[in-house]
Amino acid sequence: MAIDFGKRMGLGGLRLPVLDPHNPMSIDMDTFKKVVDIYMEHGFKYFDTAYIYHGELSESAMAEAVVDRYPRDSFFLSTKMPIKQMSKAEDLERIFDEQLKKCHVDYFDFYLIHCISKDTYAKCEEWGAFEFLKQKRAEGKFREFGVSFHDSPEFLEKVLTEHPEIDFVMAQINYIDWVNPSIRSKDVYDICVKHGKPIVVMEACKGGTLAEIPDEAKKLMKDYNADASIASWAYRFVGSLPGVRVVLAGMPKMEFLMDNISVFEDFKPLNDAEYQIIDQVVQIINANTPIPCTVCRYCEPACPKKIAIPDYFTLYNDLKRLEKSSAPNDVMTQAFFYGSLIEQGHGPASACIECRKCEKICPQSLPITRYLREMVVEEIEHYDPLKQIESMKHAGE
Repeated sequence: MAIDFGKRMGLGGLRLPVLDPHNPMSIDMDTFKKVVDIYMEHGFKYFDTAYIYHGELSESAMAEAVVDRYPRDSFFLSTKMPIKQMSKAEDLERIFDEQLKKCHVDYFDFYLIHCISKDTYAKCEEWGAFEFLKQKRAEGKFREFGVSFHDSPEFLEKVLTEHPEIDFVMAQINYIDWVNPSIRSKDVYDICVKHGKPIVVMEACKGGTLAEIPDEAKKLMKDYNADASIASWAYRFVGSLPGVRVVLAGMPKMEFLMDNISVFEDFKPLNDAEYQIIDQVVQIINANTPIPCTVCRYCEPACPKKIAIPDYFTLYNDLKRLEKSSAPNDVMTQAFFYGSLIEQGHGPASACIECRKCEKICPQSLPITRYLREMVVEEIEHYDPLKQIESMKHAGE
């Protein structure tokens, strides 16, 4: 029987409301419950989480905010098997059972192999993960299983060809990555369509970066439609693609939720003029964003020096973006924020030992160590932010 997904916006569990923006484990449950309530009141019902999100607390947060408060048949729940973090075949059963308990459910609606890549695919084949999941599906432990994907289109072709039993694909698709040579969203999308696999879209707004674009790009969008938010263009781009089942959105703030509801409650596909504007916006953004980091924070737990990699990259991108916008450009301000992160216990960019553990886990395949050395150290840390903090403190006394 076909599944009725209704309104096609899903609530993503990677970026839940938090009390401390630098501590993903500080989930603001009161705000999250309010977000869930409004989301459900407007007829949306798809919740996506994963074992590793928010320091392994996202699934429990979903249980408390959704499962414990709503009838089981009133929502869809999706989670993922953390193959990258597992060491043996026996972990499949153990972690699956743990996830059911953490989520307070007897079954999931959708279950995925998390972030499948060449390394994790080899583990899946060795451990019999696909056979395991087919068995769980047959037992009614979930309705469909899929893969979340951050690799090449060629690799996706291989996976879907060798495992046609995969029901759907979760893929990173957005207008800035559509023809990005390192992400190739369009090619990934085309492979999914070729194999007849429904798509769940993640990173539609690329970690929020497509909501904060250069002023020149904003003007193009606002001149065309003054009432539409900048983020809405990103969500309408992916929502307009045939074959897209659900578009996930991180909604750590209530205003994000309300804006996204306004987009998907009465969804309107993009027209030709809007596609032309997006093409121009892509050119402007590419010229203004040197580090295409989505702030997913997968890299941080892997760093032995506790370097706040995504925060440092955000500071650098902001610095370069401000240089070309109407906003004030103050490198000392960026250095101050940088130093504040160090004071909180994070390692400086210069502490990088180039172990490249971060690069192995980065979904965007970024050359993180080079970016830290050539961009953050040279253009932000160079200003000796710790001394700047001291001088600012004294100035305020």
